[in-house]
Amino acid sequence: MTFGPFGRGHEIPGSLSLVLPAHNEAANLGPVVERAREVLPRHAADFEIIIVDDGSRDATPQIAEALAEADTRVRVVRHPRNRGYGAALISGFRASRGDYVMFMDSDRQFDIADVQLLAPFVADFDIVAGFRKERNDPLVRRINAEIFNVVVRMLFGVHLRDIDCAFKVFRGDLLRSIELTAPGALINTEIQAKARRQGATVQQVGVRHFPRIAGEATGGSLRVILRAMWETILLWWRMRSYEPPPGAPNRHGPYMLGDVAVLAGVSAAVAAVAAAARRIAGRR
Repeated sequence: MTFGPFGRGHEIPGSLSLVLPAHNEAANLGPVVERAREVLPRHAADFEIIIVDDGSRDATPQIAEALAEADTRVRVVRHPRNRGYGAALISGFRASRGDYVMFMDSDRQFDIADVQLLAPFVADFDIVAGFRKERNDPLVRRINAEIFNVVVRMLFGVHLRDIDCAFKVFRGDLLRSIELTAPGALINTEIQAKARRQGATVQQVGVRHFPRIAGEATGGSLRVILRAMWETILLWWRMRSYEPPPGAPNRHGPYMLGDVAVLAGVSAAVAAVAAAARRIAGRR
């Protein structure tokens, strides 16, 4: 779809909160917010932009405050110290007021204009989830992402093409009804796993993804990957006893195939350790 400077695309049927988590994004935050201020009026009659400064050590806090002072539709939530990507999103969700809540990273790897692709489905689905049609990340990150997507399907029954794509729109009351705890990168999985247990409907839509041109990515570090692996196991364990809110329209029970997958994985690991021990013992 194309439109001129005064044209309107598909309109979101209600108010929209855009949550922008930001950690050391001084070079990116201003252009991202300005682009959002330009685009969102074409798709939402009423919107707000919530910047969550997650303990940035650069000029991000000052830039965020200046943007908020220049436009009352922009608000800032600050973490005095870095608490993690998931914690930043949770703070933004709690501060949101919109009928619909969208989040997008502040690193300019997405263009808010692609909300026009999600908007036609917002009225009919609880979650409209973007997926990166062509992911502009290093090969190792793309491989890790594909492996993680498979793990999420096996453990939680969540079948998204791109679980961690940071371009999604949620029904606001649904998102705010979910108790979220993941402080790091696992936040997307926790949202989708718990929304699935509430019977939420999901539509997936392809969006563009651009190379990072400023700032530094941290999601591909070994420390972040190992922490995400540990958090995945903890989330699987917690989801076994998770109960959706009583008012959820279509409550689902635990995903039993996840238990089978974990049992099979543990059994394979134990067998491998036992085989290695036998080989070592046989050499003595």
